[in-house]
Amino acid sequence: MADAASRLNGLFEQLLGAPLPVRIRAWDGSTAGPPGAPVLVVRNRRALRRLLWKPGELGLARAWVAGDLDVEGDLYTALDAISGMVWERDEDARTLAEALRDPEVRAAVRGLVRLAGPPLPPAPPREEVRGRRGHLHTRRTDKRAISHHYDVGNDFYEIVLGPSMVYSCAYWEAPEAKGGTLEDAQRDKLELVCRKLALKPGQRLLDVGCGWGSMAIQAAREHGVSVVGITLSQEQAAYARKRVADEGLTDRIEIRVQDYRDVRDGPYDAISSIGMAEHVGADRYLRYARDLHGLLEPGGRLLNHQIARRPQRDESAYNVNAFIDAYVFPDGELAPVGTTVTQLERAGFEVRDVESIREHYALTLRRWVTNLEADWRRAERLAGPGRARVWRLYMAASALAFEHNRIGVNQVLAVKPRESGSSGMPLRARTWN
Repeated sequence: MADAASRLNGLFEQLLGAPLPVRIRAWDGSTAGPPGAPVLVVRNRRALRRLLWKPGELGLARAWVAGDLDVEGDLYTALDAISGMVWERDEDARTLAEALRDPEVRAAVRGLVRLAGPPLPPAPPREEVRGRRGHLHTRRTDKRAISHHYDVGNDFYEIVLGPSMVYSCAYWEAPEAKGGTLEDAQRDKLELVCRKLALKPGQRLLDVGCGWGSMAIQAAREHGVSVVGITLSQEQAAYARKRVADEGLTDRIEIRVQDYRDVRDGPYDAISSIGMAEHVGADRYLRYARDLHGLLEPGGRLLNHQIARRPQRDESAYNVNAFIDAYVFPDGELAPVGTTVTQLERAGFEVRDVESIREHYALTLRRWVTNLEADWRRAERLAGPGRARVWRLYMAASALAFEHNRIGVNQVLAVKPRESGSSGMPLRARTWN
């Protein structure tokens, strides 16, 4: 009888109708597949059961998080190769049903079932979000979703993010090859936001989704503004408050655990929302935009920094990525940048500038992965092996998604016009002050 790797290789090729782009190492130590290709390690038969019960991305993610699947060699090369082997959206269930009409495919599935062993579905890894009920994006569900992602532990995030403690796309003024560091790029991003908002001493800034306080500190320390930073994460707030105290800025920065819908102490001169709007939800986005518009002084500016997806021919067919929804950002939704601009303008804003910084996020994510891998054992101790594997997979896969232009990230600068219609903006584009 053929070894496990040879049997798997043959069955997958029969199932997919094409040679595998990866080499397989099976649980019995055997290997098969193209020499020199990335190696997909199938540690046990349970990995097959996960894929059979949840064909596509979610089954693959469950096997990865549980440690049933692994990769030998460069993770990015392997992910590029593996991405073509799986169905990437929930609608692929229809594709699978159609594929099963093919006798060759049915025979391959039967072979995999026999090889997988007892046909009971393995329980999902404990890191998976399960049991969600009711409406999305209520105050309660948003707080729970934010807690799942951000309350992993500040020590863990220190490993990933480095000293800057900024969990959003950096801005690489100087490429790494010329000496630019992640910390430099994050400082440059925060300063870019401050310049776009034209912050001046004595102004009030609302930082929506303030994270660990980096934007608030930059704005108060370097530009002399008073800042209110809001987050739904208790751990972030505690960490940010300590940083603010250490900087001697408690007289100018207030960190609150508060939903943006509950902020009532406007008006503010400027609002920054950096990497937060992805959590708002499509159905509530106009409400979000109107709430921020209502909190601004006439002539006040909003800098909305947000990940975007590509538009689809049929927008009603959009599905949230199954892995991201189950393990990373529960209830998170991405919108095309055009939709975001439209909603901001519907809320009363005038959009003055849109800057795509897509390639910058790929660089940022690769640095985060490098940080995580460099201190892997400690990261496992802090967050648990499964959660550490979630972060490594999602950041590496996201880096590739930005590089291949499957998703983007944009800084949208908008202003609340005065009654006269004046924006208070300079005549020349990209001259913020």
